[in-house]
Amino acid sequence: MRRAVCPGSFDPITNGHLDIIGRASKLYDVVHVAVMINQSKKGLFTVEERIELIREVTAEFGNVEVESFHGLLVDFCKQRDIPAIVKGLRAVSDFDYELQMAQMNNGLSGVETLFVPTNPTYSFLSSSLVKEVATWGGDVSHLLPPVVQRALTERLAQR
Repeated sequence: MRRAVCPGSFDPITNGHLDIIGRASKLYDVVHVAVMINQSKKGLFTVEERIELIREVTAEFGNVEVESFHGLLVDFCKQRDIPAIVKGLRAVSDFDYELQMAQMNNGLSGVETLFVPTNPTYSFLSSSLVKEVATWGGDVSHLLPPVVQRALTERLAQR
């Protein structure tokens, strides 16, 4: 079984994330989406809500497993016998940070990191930017799966 992981906070999952996960799902038998828990960050959505949204929007791929994880990504990989991390790169600035992480992860555990260039349509896209634009009433519907757009609209209305 060829396995890989796509890690992130996914708060919320965007079409850019979905593009990378979908492309990885064509290359690997199983793609694990690891919703990384960062105790120092207060997310808009709970980890459980993010997992549910991701499961719903990745169901069509048929080979994606979604779960949360707290700690080192290499430990997540070791526990599940995952030899590869798949990361999307939006710009050269992403590469500087991600290369350091890839080298550290490989040095710690031998896990390889594969960089996938982001679809140019999503090269500017981040969850933080989507939340900021949506908070001020901007239209982000073209940047999110419909179910995520609805959840975001509802959550922002509650604030």
